[in-house]
Amino acid sequence: MLRIGLIRERKKLPDERVPFTPKQCAYIHKHYPSVNITVQPSPTRCYTDDEYRAAGIELADDLSNCDILMGVKEVPAEYLIPNKTYFFFSHTKKKQAYNRGMMQAIIQKKIRLVDYECLTYSDEQRILGFGLYAGIVGAHNGFLTYGKKTGKYDLPAAHDVKNYQELLVAYEHFKMPNVKIAMTGSGKVASGVLEILTQLDIEPVEPADFVTHEYEYPVFTHLKGASLYARKDNDLFHRDDFHAHPEAYKCLFSNYVHQADILMNGIYWEERICRLFNKEDIKRKDWRISVIGDITCDVNGSVPINVGASTIADPVYGIDRNTLQKVAPFQNTKNTIDVMAVDNLPNELPRDAAQYFGLHLEKYILPELLKEKSEILERATICENGKLTKHYEYLADYAY
Repeated sequence: MLRIGLIRERKKLPDERVPFTPKQCAYIHKHYPSVNITVQPSPTRCYTDDEYRAAGIELADDLSNCDILMGVKEVPAEYLIPNKTYFFFSHTKKKQAYNRGMMQAIIQKKIRLVDYECLTYSDEQRILGFGLYAGIVGAHNGFLTYGKKTGKYDLPAAHDVKNYQELLVAYEHFKMPNVKIAMTGSGKVASGVLEILTQLDIEPVEPADFVTHEYEYPVFTHLKGASLYARKDNDLFHRDDFHAHPEAYKCLFSNYVHQADILMNGIYWEERICRLFNKEDIKRKDWRISVIGDITCDVNGSVPINVGASTIADPVYGIDRNTLQKVAPFQNTKNTIDVMAVDNLPNELPRDAAQYFGLHLEKYILPELLKEKSEILERATICENGKLTKHYEYLADYAY
């Protein structure tokens, strides 16, 4: 019997999402007789304890008899149970300083850490994630921010509606003004952004047309691959080469800053990848962007004026274009840029996001857990038995 425990989220601002919904737990019990799921009670989970009980799922505070413990966000060090296998988004693979203490505790407690973000196929395509709903909520928040900054319209906050379908109802009689949107990225986040752009009837245009034309209706251009990056030595783009040697490429986003009103940023970023622009670029006289939805939210990352993650309750801050300092948002002036940089966007639509995530977790990862050996799980295992695995030995100066 494989015993799985769904842990209570314990971060200071607790996340409401869950790895499996009550209905999904019941499905697993029926179709995977060798798997048992126990849920740790939680007052903040988007699915209540009573909903799990109604689905026939056992609840227990003590999960020490479980083989695998699953959560969503990072687990504070003091709540980590030694010698267990944990699944959660650890945010450690980039040596994030704020999680170093947790990472060291995981090593010391000889925990096997499997990071959802690292669950990939052999071609490095990710299997799991909340990216779709990050893109959906991030795009919505970007448009909400633009409306507040310009005073042209109002939209409800995503966390103030019951679910995604109710959010779509708010779009039924809403007409977007004539704006030009640049969006970046090609993964699940970008898919979520595209979903909202489609729902709002915003027309796609080619990058070349975007920089040379004005329109009588709202438009967007999708920047990725060769429209966003080129080699420094020959101005060409080759996807495999870019993934292997991103430091050899320059970013072409500066070609678009004089024509976009809104930037929706959904690209993956790491230190070797060129930023979309430099901080000083926002002082350019031809800079037009007034709202940035930094959906992937890397602090001082692809968007260098992301000076820190914001919260669902307070999602937007302004950046003064002259001083580069943080200021109050929603000033109807060209001297400021409003940045939406929430780092847990799917938690605004937690039930939808959890249902989507759990479906993929059951379909693609649960069978891997029942195998004697799984290359997928092996690639995603950051450490076990007090040591980093071979794929993550580069974290040695961070983890020990």
